[in-house]
Amino acid sequence: MKISRSEFITLRGLRTHVRHWGAADAPVIVMLHGWMDVAASFQFVVDCLQKEWHVIAPDWRGFGLTDRAPGDCYWFADYLGDLDALLDHYSPHAPVNLLGHSMGGNVACLYAGVRPDRIKRLINLEGVGMPGTLPEQAPARYAKWLDELREPPVMRPYPSREAVAARLMKTNPRLSLARADFLAGEWAAPDADGNWQILADPMHKMTGALLYRTEEATACWASIKAPVLWVEAADTDIWRWMGPKEQARLEIDRRRQFIPKVQTALVEDAGHMLHHDQPEVLARLIEEFLA
Repeated sequence: MKISRSEFITLRGLRTHVRHWGAADAPVIVMLHGWMDVAASFQFVVDCLQKEWHVIAPDWRGFGLTDRAPGDCYWFADYLGDLDALLDHYSPHAPVNLLGHSMGGNVACLYAGVRPDRIKRLINLEGVGMPGTLPEQAPARYAKWLDELREPPVMRPYPSREAVAARLMKTNPRLSLARADFLAGEWAAPDADGNWQILADPMHKMTGALLYRTEEATACWASIKAPVLWVEAADTDIWRWMGPKEQARLEIDRRRQFIPKVQTALVEDAGHMLHHDQPEVLARLIEEFLA
């Protein structure tokens, strides 16, 4: 494995953990992890990169070793604010290569449209957005959010690191024992009683109070200036978030067409966590695109 180093910086008042790989003067790739994940999740892809890169990967607020949000819930716009502050810190005068997976891909696509001059090239891994909503869903959504504030979600503890690794392998059967063990040590940590706790604020599991407005998201996507590589996994389970497979396929294709300069790639024999399943293939796609 390529050695990484950790740094803690303050972004918008939160002590933020940032993982670095590669020489500080090498070309930069900023990598954004997904929901219930951590920056170290990109280790296997970084290991497979052939050129010298400076990879910068933060733990989002409330994940990994980054501070939790001060309130009792999380707002999606805060990820845009955190990313803006991160790029101002590491690359204040030059656009960057940006990669995001899942939730990180959604953040990256929105940000690239909001701040189009800050992004040189964009790689979106399975960040297709959320299911569309209708205004009449708002009352029930707000009510559900209020109910969950009364009974906040909790995280299940695990008796050992091996149990965490087994849980990861159950979720993703393609994950080898060695990779699962590595991720378990980054995804969770033992508490004072010896139980392993997931390094994520349980409040991330709450229902969002605000509806997902597809038209707002695609308006941001339409403002992206950078070339975009849109990467999907052949065996993804993302359909379960978007509805029936055939309907979801049409909707995802419709949304992607809003991006002005986009090319697509499909990674075979990979699920949603394609950076774990096929890091060699993904690394090659990344470097060919950035070249």
